[in-house]
Amino acid sequence: MTSSPDYRFHAAWLAITAVLLGLVWWLAPVLTPFLVAAAMAYALNPLVVWLQARVGKGMPRFVLVLLVEVLFLLAVVALLGLVVPVFFKEAARVQAQLPTLLALLQTDLAPQLARLGVEVNFDQPSIKAFFSTYMSNLWDSGLSSLLASVQIGGSVALALIGNLVLIPVALYYFLMDGHHVLAHARDWIPVKAKDSVGGFIDEADAVLGEYLRGQLLVMLILSVYYVAALKLFGLSVAWPIGIFTGLAVFVPYVGFGIGFLLAALAGFLEMAPMQAGLMLAVVFGLGQLIESFILTPRLIGERIGLHPLTVIFALLAFGQLLGFVGILIALPASAVLLVALRRLRSRYMASRLYAG
Repeated sequence: MTSSPDYRFHAAWLAITAVLLGLVWWLAPVLTPFLVAAAMAYALNPLVVWLQARVGKGMPRFVLVLLVEVLFLLAVVALLGLVVPVFFKEAARVQAQLPTLLALLQTDLAPQLARLGVEVNFDQPSIKAFFSTYMSNLWDSGLSSLLASVQIGGSVALALIGNLVLIPVALYYFLMDGHHVLAHARDWIPVKAKDSVGGFIDEADAVLGEYLRGQLLVMLILSVYYVAALKLFGLSVAWPIGIFTGLAVFVPYVGFGIGFLLAALAGFLEMAPMQAGLMLAVVFGLGQLIESFILTPRLIGERIGLHPLTVIFALLAFGQLLGFVGILIALPASAVLLVALRRLRSRYMASRLYAG
């Protein structure tokens, strides 16, 4: 009988958690910029704390926050500066050298496919006309969509611009006041639960720190791998494409896809089609295998206590539930859930219900 209030207490907290998760699912599109800013703030806050410890209390915190945020945004702009010029340069080269590329496909790739029983004829005039028409339609429809979006209230344009403005603003306030908000949130915890909930928060924070360090290590290793692998195949733009692809794996699938597209554009222009195809298959196929089955499970999954299969399932499940936001938060959220499950298991094993 003495344990019944504890069960009611835990049931109340489970109900609150379920309501919060339901709100996150319902408000996922609205929460996206805040979740992105919160993740950035969690990653950058240790740097702010480190700087504050070095310079002392004489320097206002907002100055250090602005310094860290500006340096971070400059790094993001520099990363985009590596990739965007390469993309436009390669796209222009594709359009200019399309006849040469089609001739290479006809002379090199078609005979190889014919040996496999696949007859392919690259009709150069038709393909060139289709490509020109497609690019023209894509540009016209994209411009028309953008103009229509602006005219009807800017649902797309304003959302993009709003997020670009909102994320840095939210990041600043998260870095400035996040620790105060967490302190006030701890004050709401009932006295009898302060030790257990506080311990849970501290353990979850330690696990998330391990996740962040593991993710940074994965990004560094993959950046080195993609640069070296693309260099071995003789790609002239191996440095910007390799660095971007490695760093952008923080956003699952998106970074890999853009890096693959850039390498494909450059590869088919700089080398024979068969060599370019081999480069893409080997470099990006092996890179995806290394990331998915070795680096992420070992350097992230093991650091936060998740089995490799759990890592893969978490990415798929959270992506299904919350879309792109779910993919971003899949592993850190799974790490926090793992901490909660460990504590529930220890309580259950110590309870009279388990002992019978």
